[in-house]
Amino acid sequence: MDRRTLLATGLATALPLRAFADTPVVGDGVLPGDPRENIALWPGIPPGGAGLALPANRVVNHEPAYVTPNDRAIDQVGMPVLNVLRPDKPDGSALILAPGGGYSREMLDFEGMDVARHFNAAGVTCFVLRYRLPGEGWANRSDVPLQDAQRAVRLVRANAARYGVDPARIGFMGFSAGGHVACSIATRFSAKVYAPLDAADTLSARPDFSVPMYPVVTMGEGCHAGSRDKLLGLNASAELIDAYSCERHVPADAPPTWLCLASDDTTVPPLPNAGAYYVALQAAKIPSEIHLFESGGHGFGIARTIGKPDAVWPQLLLKWGASHGFFKS
Repeated sequence: MDRRTLLATGLATALPLRAFADTPVVGDGVLPGDPRENIALWPGIPPGGAGLALPANRVVNHEPAYVTPNDRAIDQVGMPVLNVLRPDKPDGSALILAPGGGYSREMLDFEGMDVARHFNAAGVTCFVLRYRLPGEGWANRSDVPLQDAQRAVRLVRANAARYGVDPARIGFMGFSAGGHVACSIATRFSAKVYAPLDAADTLSARPDFSVPMYPVVTMGEGCHAGSRDKLLGLNASAELIDAYSCERHVPADAPPTWLCLASDDTTVPPLPNAGAYYVALQAAKIPSEIHLFESGGHGFGIARTIGKPDAVWPQLLLKWGASHGFFKS
């Protein structure tokens, strides 16, 4: 039995089903209007949550609203989940999506559900990751988003057969601060940031491909200060800044990477962030491609690109992914 068959059959039946029930999980993990299928990342209290009692997810409108009049942004994430969005005609590929929001909130619809539905139409099974926010009282705050990202990849890989995906074609896409999550798991997928819980945690957390969208990358000069302060705390040491600056730690086995941003992004400047990361990928000889649109600003998602040149980015990604065998459409 080869590796893919083992992953797709053996572990899928070995894991406890309560973490994968097709009903809302207990607590505050699922919101009204979410997809029917939802995966609770942790079977009990998430790492670093002992004694922490967050209120239920707080939902506010993303202003301005781009997707619907109720374009949700959330914080107070006490129970991280994956929302599962299945395509009508799956091609076996998967994308885990981490919305942005400066590590202080998450643009759940604009950079999550909306993007997932778009890629569903191309046959991609999507998992919107509602990750914990580091500044909400968790112990070891700086690794909280990475803990959730690693666990998400492992759970999708362990249950690939259940979701009709190839365990060797799982990508991780992240937007803005979610892009830092994407770069973090692409560079630190093997970091030991939580104690193993079950059979899923014996699997690799390395995404098969990485898609940072206008990402926060560096924690040093030119960083997005709000994201850094939420992730590392105020007055972070030089050692901490170095450790969480993804462009400084690209390993030789980082996944193939597709980057996209706009040159007029004044919120997360391209050169010390995505530009520096691309240079580091190239230096490590990682297959990588970058698309730098002349205009688009920060946080364009899909909804803000309608009628503009950067509207082609999903098609460019699909073609790149198909050239590497990740997408089949």
